[in-house]
Amino acid sequence: MKINGRYENMDGIRLRKKLPFIQKWRKERKKIKLKDWSYTVPQCGEKQIEFLKSNHTEPTMTWIGHSSFLLQMEGKNLLTDPVWAQRMGLEKRLAPPGLMPSDLPRIDAVLLSHSHYDHMDMPSLRTVHQRNPGVQMLVPVGLGKKLKSSGFQKVTEVNWWDTVRLDGLELHFVPAQHWTRRTLFDTNASHWGGWVLRPVTHHGERLAVYFVGDSAYFGGFKTIGERFRIGWALMPIGAYDPEWYTGKQHVNPEEAVQAFIDCGADVCVPMHYGTFRLADDTPREALDRLHAAWERHGLAPERLRILTFGETVRPLAETVGARG
Repeated sequence: MKINGRYENMDGIRLRKKLPFIQKWRKERKKIKLKDWSYTVPQCGEKQIEFLKSNHTEPTMTWIGHSSFLLQMEGKNLLTDPVWAQRMGLEKRLAPPGLMPSDLPRIDAVLLSHSHYDHMDMPSLRTVHQRNPGVQMLVPVGLGKKLKSSGFQKVTEVNWWDTVRLDGLELHFVPAQHWTRRTLFDTNASHWGGWVLRPVTHHGERLAVYFVGDSAYFGGFKTIGERFRIGWALMPIGAYDPEWYTGKQHVNPEEAVQAFIDCGADVCVPMHYGTFRLADDTPREALDRLHAAWERHGLAPERLRILTFGETVRPLAETVGARG
């Protein structure tokens, strides 16, 4: 939804990142005892780089880190929010990426969720473009001009509920509750959202992947679940503390579990944690709260898939339908 030249959330919630709020957070951080950041997400011990480079038939999913995934579906190689940056602001990356650009197969398309720097890193995008000339950039409406001016030739802008067809694959841009800004003057000048990737064939709908992107908890999760038969939900769980400050833009782990239930997916893959220190929660805290909420809801353990960096799930159909 666009009002007065700026995009808004479905329910009209506006996120106000005013200086007093930021100052209050910074002041509180000084009072909090130093947290234990010793736990880091492990690297996968058996990365399947050669297989990924030669695979043209088997659907796979590989976590690179944060919200960056390599998804192989219907013979297409797709990247979500690719970021290889070693820093985010003043903070160093917490762990190395699971795959480097040289480890990837030829990329057919990049799917962006929004313009925040931890999701839209221009040096990383240029690297993908250099290695894959003519790669298709699928971006929220409002970002096309910036990418084209940076030398990207094939850029497609999408709005909520738009669909892009790549041969036998449908890519649906779906709502999220978030916001955007890269400068002092472009707040919400571009949109935000998630992606549902679904094979065109009817029997393939059980392989649909829902890449949530960044979002707070909102009614749209249920709406998306009503529109699509989701197999795998790639769900953010980090950057939620302090919740009074982040609650309207990021789900906490308990809300992530409820969002998973709302969208009706078969399997949950947590993301958006363990890569960058964006808030005051640690990777261990996020995972512990996620597991506790999972158990409280009585969800089957096999429906929660915790990945290591560089780990590949193949085939994607292996646990779809494992409800309980």
